[in-house]
Amino acid sequence: MLTPSCGLVPPVWGGRHISARSLLNRVWNDAGWLFIMSLGQHIFIPLTSGIGMEFAKDGNFGKRLGQLNSAGNVATILGGLVISIGFKFFNLKFPLSFTIAAAGLLLSALLLYAMKPDKPYPEHSKFTLRKEYSLYYWLCILFGTRKQIFLTFAPWVLVTVFNKNTATLAILYTVGSVIGIFFNPLLGTAIDKYGERRVLMTEAFLLIFVCIGYGFSRILFSEKTAFLISAACYIGDYLLMSVGIARATYLKKIAVKPQDISQTLSMGLSIDHIFSITIALLSGFIWKTFGYQYVFLLGGVIAVVNLFSASRIRIMNQ
Repeated sequence: MLTPSCGLVPPVWGGRHISARSLLNRVWNDAGWLFIMSLGQHIFIPLTSGIGMEFAKDGNFGKRLGQLNSAGNVATILGGLVISIGFKFFNLKFPLSFTIAAAGLLLSALLLYAMKPDKPYPEHSKFTLRKEYSLYYWLCILFGTRKQIFLTFAPWVLVTVFNKNTATLAILYTVGSVIGIFFNPLLGTAIDKYGERRVLMTEAFLLIFVCIGYGFSRILFSEKTAFLISAACYIGDYLLMSVGIARATYLKKIAVKPQDISQTLSMGLSIDHIFSITIALLSGFIWKTFGYQYVFLLGGVIAVVNLFSASRIRIMNQ
């Protein structure tokens, strides 16, 4: 129940994120609230994977995380429909949108409070880096750079290059979520059956073509065809984001000590964000100086590096 409650928030924020760019006089006010919301989300991200894997039976960590992601997709569909229909037909405003999101977060807080806590591991006073997890850290770096390019610049291509509005983005988000209901459990099962190495390599390989579609479809095809390709890339990349659960299950399997898992997941998230901020600044400069196509060319290079890096994954007894 907790995952669907939190899943109501992303479609609301997605529309706000695009709209805020045209309301420069409110940017500082928005930034303050965004910081508070982001702080809560980033505390919850590693917690979700840790709790989900604790609920797994017979070592089927991927299957359990896939089921949780699927449950989140159901809630995302509801949120996407509210935003799409509300903005398009009922003149829905952002204050009411955020009120709905706040209600979902309040329910999430109540569900967290109702959970029976396990016996905690001894507290660590600081984050540490372990040599045994170096490949995991590197995969987090690559994911952070790849993620930020698509979270920041992929919607912006649809808005500025193809002149699409909030309702269109919400529809694409909803379509991706509908597919994700069925895709995520299959993804989790594939991770358990074929292993993290093959799944992460497949993700990187497909991402190369997503980058080509985003960056060069408008050059190679007509306006309408190019938009359809870019929309397909948007949905495809949305689904590929879920492959991140393979990194969590990889860490679970190579963990030296059980208490390392939550700490290392949090460290990976921190590393991810350090590099995602850096790539966002660099990509903004590239967009302005050379054009948006080169931002996704950079994304393609990152995908190639990710492909070879994922090929280095080795897990004992697998």
